[in-house]
Formats: sequence, structure tokens, C-alpha cells
Amino acid sequence: MSIEISYFEEIKRKGVHLSSLWMVAATLLLPRYFAYGRWISCILFAALLLLTLVSEHDYANGGKYLGKLYGILFGRMLRKEVKPGMWIVSGGAFVLAAALLVNLLFVPHIAAPALAVMLTGDAAAALIGRKFGRHKAPNGKSWEGVLAFVLVGYGMLSLVTFLANAPEIYYLTGIFAVIFAAFAELFEKQIKLDDNFSIPLCVGAVLFLSDKFF
Repeated sequence: MSIEISYFEEIKRKGVHLSSLWMVAATLLLPRYFAYGRWISCILFAALLLLTLVSEHDYANGGKYLGKLYGILFGRMLRKEVKPGMWIVSGGAFVLAAALLVNLLFVPHIAAPALAVMLTGDAAAALIGRKFGRHKAPNGKSWEGVLAFVLVGYGMLSLVTFLANAPEIYYLTGIFAVIFAAFAELFEKQIKLDDNFSIPLCVGAVLFLSDKFF
């Protein structure tokens, strides 16, 4: 069952989200400085994903070590009621799964902005939407939150595109990528795919296609 967390806990939750921007740096820099940097990124994200899933399962089952530490750090930020025996799959696990998948599917100068849009746009949508949302959008969200997603997401995509020395066409096609991702976030319930996972795939797909056709 979903539960409503306080705005303070939402800020903490999105702070964790933003702290994950190191994944963008790793995606860009490891391949630049190491021969097998892209595979190092994939192994790192896979290991952290496994650790997260095990910790979440241990927390749900009252574990004394990993579970207890997970509960201290993240327990109050969870949006689903935890029952003994269940296997939690939090947004953090989907972030790591997305980081792993986009690094497997796309070259670094596509994977990095795709992750950056998800980490910053989603945070902006949640915080601005909850605080200043006045115009209701589908699924209990607000158009103010959607606008915040598009503006912040596109800003970060442009910044990472510049830092990665990626093709200039991304500045144009990135607009469509971010809008596509915004609708994936908005209609998360309908597509039944966590937005932390769908957003970078949407952005990555549009940038990949722009490489192929422009």
C-alpha cells in the first residue's frame, strides 16, 4: 500500500536522488580514462543494485545488519508500507537498474545526459509540484511539476551534452527527448513502469535516433 510521506522526507528523498549525480560523472569519465571504463561502470552499477536489493529485502525481514542500516538511512523515505517477508523494490533500485541498462545500451555521451535528466528533472517535478502545484495534471500531479521537469531536465541535458562534447543536434532533439520523458513520468501508472527507469530510456532512445538520422 502506498503511503504519503512528508514534504521534509520528500526533500531528503530527492536529496538522495541528486547525490546520485556521481553516476553521470562515472558514466562520462570512466570510459575516458580507462580502457574498459564502460564495463567498469556497468559492474559498479550492477554490484550496487544487488547490494540495494539485498538490503531492502533484509530491512523488510527485520535484519540486524544491512536491514537495520538501510532502515536508519532510508526507512522513512519509502512510499510503500513494508510488511514482513515482502521484497521491497525502491526507487533507488530502479535508478541503479536504469544506470546499468543505459550504460549497456548506449554510448557514454547518450547515457550520461539520459541519467542527468532523470536525476534532476524528477527531483524538480516532485519538489516544485508538491510545493507550488496549483493546476492539476493527470494522476494527482501538477502542470507546474511537469514544467519544472522539462526546464530543469533540458538544462541538465544541455550542460552534460556540452561537458561530453556530444553532437550539437542534441541541443535540438534534447527538447523532444525531455518532453517525451516528462510524459513517461506523468503517466507512470498507465505504462506501469517506474519513472526512474523509464525516463532515461526515453531520453536515451531519442538521442540515439538523432545520432542515426541527423
